[in-house]
Amino acid sequence: MDKVEQFSSRWALLLATVGMAIGAGNIWRFPRLAGQYGGAFLVPWVIFLILWSIPLLMVEFSLGKETRKGPVGAFAAFLGKNYTWMGAFVAICTMAIMFYYSVVTGWALKYFVAGVSGDLLGGVDHDAYWRQFTTANTSPIYYHLISLLVASGIIYQGVVNGIERANRILLPALLALLLVGTVRSLTLPNAAEGLNYLFGFHGASLTDPAMWLEALSQSAWSTGAGWGLVLTYSVYMRQKDDITLNAFITGFGNNSASLIAALAIIPAIFSLTGSSQEAIQALQAGNQGLSFIVIPQLFNKLPGAQILIAIFFLALFFAALSSLIAMLELATRMFMDFGLSRKRALPLVALLGAVMGIPSAYSMDFFNNQDWVWGMGLILSGSFFTFAVIKKGVAQFREKYLLVAHNDIQVGVWYNWVMKFLIPVEAACLLFWWFYRTWDATGWWHLTSIYSLGTCLWQWGGLILVLVLLNKQLYRLVTQER
Repeated sequence: MDKVEQFSSRWALLLATVGMAIGAGNIWRFPRLAGQYGGAFLVPWVIFLILWSIPLLMVEFSLGKETRKGPVGAFAAFLGKNYTWMGAFVAICTMAIMFYYSVVTGWALKYFVAGVSGDLLGGVDHDAYWRQFTTANTSPIYYHLISLLVASGIIYQGVVNGIERANRILLPALLALLLVGTVRSLTLPNAAEGLNYLFGFHGASLTDPAMWLEALSQSAWSTGAGWGLVLTYSVYMRQKDDITLNAFITGFGNNSASLIAALAIIPAIFSLTGSSQEAIQALQAGNQGLSFIVIPQLFNKLPGAQILIAIFFLALFFAALSSLIAMLELATRMFMDFGLSRKRALPLVALLGAVMGIPSAYSMDFFNNQDWVWGMGLILSGSFFTFAVIKKGVAQFREKYLLVAHNDIQVGVWYNWVMKFLIPVEAACLLFWWFYRTWDATGWWHLTSIYSLGTCLWQWGGLILVLVLLNKQLYRLVTQER
């Protein structure tokens, strides 16, 4: 079995974890939600960073550092044989996201190429351009494969020469691109109107439960808490490295990038649309609609549109790629824990990702279904991490991992209450709310429906059943001496 590599420094680890957290959702989902709810949205968004994301990130840092294994091996080592299947669910859920996330990365790459070549300039019908690109077209498959190949090439080089070196380039470059976009956005006429909307606070909005649940969803999905990705990177952290402050830096680093992205997008949209109402409608165009239709349309109104469009989609590509690298490493680490070397595990994972991503690249309906099922599945993954801590004893967990001398922050007793009571309630509320929003009394059980309760339960249930049946075999794979 390969010797476990280590990041060369604490900051190398943080560049990787922050790069993992900053993804497409920071650029296309957060500005949309901030545009929908205004400045009041920032309040629950920060609250849930403290009361969901950072506590779970601490769990992942702790398990990865303690066990030196990916999710399957970590759950086996931490909880014992009977719960190995939970770690496998976490790993496969994130792998399922990887299968279509490489498609998103490919979209960003395609639009960067189109921006550089000038294909998105002039009188282009951007809605038709997007539909032609994504509807029964083989072009997204090629870009999906290219993105996966780029990420695989980085993973193949290992932790220091691959992941660490790539994030030393990707994250600073991404932040530089976002800052360039922010400066241009803030210097546009009437940009102050967008700033006032983004940071304007209306107390009455805080009584809207939908806003709180959207904020919890955004924090849960955007930070990567509960995905097993931070756990995977923590396998390679040095023994003397901190857990608690690293979790805070990862969480707040992710939120800072989201705010920078919002500053690059929202003032520009308010400046380039005819009225505040039109700006808000543009921001609510949906994740893909905002990024691939609305923003190219609006940037065409500016001098230097070709450069601005290229910068935006290069930033989106870098953000997506840094997250894709983490997902690919999680899958590779899982097979390495099964006994394969990195050089044998990676081609298997890359081939699996290439094949399994093709349906999402070819069909938007399939893409949307997988995004719904496994995006919701991440709430279960976070719940499994919470269960692991509760079963071992929250107070004992905090004392062993979070109160050690080399941690820069000594976590208080509030952590016990959050893990034992609050996060389980948050997870239950999230699941109930999202299923309620998509409830269809006449077809909730349809397996083929894109957004039904039935399609989630069938796919989750099938996976859990298989993993429970294979639990003993999985445990043997990750624990036997080689």
